Amino acid sequence: MDGKELASVCGIYCGGCEFLGGQCAGCNSVEGKPFWTEQMPNGVCPLYDCCVNSKALEHCGLCDELPCKTFLEMRDPSMSDEEAARALAERQQALVRRKEVGTEQWLSERES
Repeated sequence: MDGKELASVCGIYCGGCEFLGGQCAGCNSVEGKPFWTEQMPNGVCPLYDCCVNSKALEHCGLCDELPCKTFLEMRDPSMSDEEAARALAERQQALVRRKEVGTEQWLSERES
């Protein structure tokens, strides 16, 4: 798998996801349609749809609107409010770092 396939648009490192290789091949590999998007109105992750399909950006960190309403509202429903807030802050920090150093360096930092 290409390393860039493990760098999701929202700041999550797919290489650390429990569903990678089983239920999911990585957000970029499935073009923003991981298994959980079956529950979404148009079957695609709203963040991927906005970032890649609408704005043609590599990731949300390159968007001047980060954090936008969609970014702030997207959360894993199994998380508590505290866990979701922490995950949101971590994703935002990851995206800022990725913008600073580029995707390849960001990935190497995750993989080491």
